[in-house]
Amino acid sequence: MIDQQSIGAFLRELRQAQGITQEALASELGVSNRSVSRWETGRTMPDFDLLIELAKRYDVSVDELLAAERSPSMDTQTEESLYRIADYTNNERDVFTKRLHLMFLAGIVAMALYMTLEFMDLTNTEPYDFVAGVGLGISAGMLIVGAIFTSAYADRIRAAKQRLLHRKSA
Repeated sequence: MIDQQSIGAFLRELRQAQGITQEALASELGVSNRSVSRWETGRTMPDFDLLIELAKRYDVSVDELLAAERSPSMDTQTEESLYRIADYTNNERDVFTKRLHLMFLAGIVAMALYMTLEFMDLTNTEPYDFVAGVGLGISAGMLIVGAIFTSAYADRIRAAKQRLLHRKSA
């Protein structure tokens, strides 16, 4: 089991051993000072790609970071596997972000259509009332789905989806 407190203390120890400040490390990694502080206090963990960068920076393995202690170094094949995992994780996050942006864009376009028809006072005439209703429904649906996927429930939904997909393939 991963102990965030121990990992945080180990990260702080490694940073201090190299004589760099949290601000300098944050600038080097492209994150905020608060992020580094949260890692070192064990409140949060760095993303996987940042763990790899930290391991390189401190000349330790990712396994050592996660174990919060120095150990024999990792072989090249394992390190390459970790890089592939980090790339996959980043690509997956990018795809999710693009889908979320497209969903919000569709909601904005649908809302603009509805507002245009409402402004032109066409929502009470026969073909336009249907179009206005569809536009309003799409925009409301996109906002609700977007709110769900940006909340804490998104991880639960993705986990449930993975379990269902795993059952179907088995």
